[in-house]
Amino acid sequence: MAIRIVMAEDHQIVRQGFKALLEQEGFDVVGEAGDGHEAVRLIEKHKPDVAIVDIAMPLLNGIDVAREVPRVSPDTRTILLTMHTDSSYILEALRAGVTGYLVKTRAVEDLTKAIREVCRGAVYLSSNVSREAVDAYLANGDVDPNPLTARERQVLQLVAEGRSTKEVAGVLGISVKTAESHRCRIMRKLGIHQTAGLVRFAIRQGMISA
Repeated sequence: MAIRIVMAEDHQIVRQGFKALLEQEGFDVVGEAGDGHEAVRLIEKHKPDVAIVDIAMPLLNGIDVAREVPRVSPDTRTILLTMHTDSSYILEALRAGVTGYLVKTRAVEDLTKAIREVCRGAVYLSSNVSREAVDAYLANGDVDPNPLTARERQVLQLVAEGRSTKEVAGVLGISVKTAESHRCRIMRKLGIHQTAGLVRFAIRQGMISA
């Protein structure tokens, strides 16, 4: 039986290119998502063997999608697509449960190998990623941990994308008062008191693209 895959990438042309490559190699792409919320919904619906997720997804970034995967589809393995090779991103991804970390400059060459490796239960990392992060993860060490809860990260990403408090509340299905409370807690935890600072933090964390 072919390995079943959900592909999450917000650029349609890139997503279609990956899909064509995967189908040519005999994989079954059972769902395509253009944002993080849609990715989680499709993963829950299809229960694929592998979810391939871009790190910089609208509404919910790839690392936070990976955090949701064990809840909605425990047997699905997650491969993260990214341009980042520094330790903070890699360690955060490993903590989130990612089993494949694929740098986009090598994605075409490495993708099929990564899929087969993670389906065998291995962890696949592109050859040019930071070994510091891997060593820290294996040693249960820390590299600049993110102090925010899952809900606070969701609120932060939406704020950094330029959404108003009312829009944040609508996307997440919470009250405006609750959304504002989350925003205030985020600023207090991070020691950031302006929206521009939150945007810069979100970019550094890979939640949104610069």
